[in-house]
Amino acid sequence: MSQERFESSPLPPWRERLRQYWKLVRGDRPIGVLLLLWPTWWALWLAADGRPPGWKLFVFTAGVWLTRSAGCVINDYADRWLDPQVERTRDRPLATGAVGGREALLVFAVLMIVAFCLVLTLNRLTVGLSVVGLFLAASYPYLKRYTYLPQVYLGLAFGWGIPMAFAAIQGEVPTVAWVLYGANILWATAYDTWYAMVDREDDIRAGSKSTAILFGDLDLVIQGVLYVLVLVALYLVGRHAGLGLYYLAGLGVAAALIAWEFVMARHRERQACFRAFLHNNWVGAVVFAAIVADLALGR
Repeated sequence: MSQERFESSPLPPWRERLRQYWKLVRGDRPIGVLLLLWPTWWALWLAADGRPPGWKLFVFTAGVWLTRSAGCVINDYADRWLDPQVERTRDRPLATGAVGGREALLVFAVLMIVAFCLVLTLNRLTVGLSVVGLFLAASYPYLKRYTYLPQVYLGLAFGWGIPMAFAAIQGEVPTVAWVLYGANILWATAYDTWYAMVDREDDIRAGSKSTAILFGDLDLVIQGVLYVLVLVALYLVGRHAGLGLYYLAGLGVAAALIAWEFVMARHRERQACFRAFLHNNWVGAVVFAAIVADLALGR
């Protein structure tokens, strides 16, 4: 059999089913995990003064993957009416019918149960906060039907690991945790607006809502304001946490990376806006590196 015939041969049914589930949880697109992981790690390192306990680091890292995967599933379940009408999403398993609605809900339930079992190894405050996190993750996908601000709600959901991390490490959620949470809400709103700008025309035709539609011709201006507020909030986090020169240098690098996103997306082309969205991974990584460096070398 030739190589071409071998590569085009169909997968066994069980492997094809696993492949569809992998697509459903966005296993082939790890950017969402990274954008959720960086703020969680920011919080863990700050809460533990640079030395997060191994088990808690594992719980939160695994929890990020599990909850992000569950969030993708429930998002696609809620958007199964919309995704077939959007160029970027029409090949998703629920949109094509490769995975049924009940199957998707079962996958969502399994992922959230496993995540909750991990959280049960932590203290009572963290367990209580996780219930709020479940509500945020499960309700977020329905916001685009009723409000132009689902990106803000995404920030609420994506950043909930921040107060949970402080609760797990310190047994309380101090002021600095809420300032960091606010920074993440602003950041998620900004980077997910880049993402929404990719689908803006499709969303308008389908009757969906987003900040990209709300901002209209002022999108780049408002994006600029949002990112400035992100940097200001992160600066305040550094002041609360007693971080110094290494952290400030990292914020400078992050500001340069953000400026480059505006260069990329200045013409509002779909692929350019998508690249700007992806570029936020480097922003999150630089802020994390700055926190680690300052806690390790600046004290």
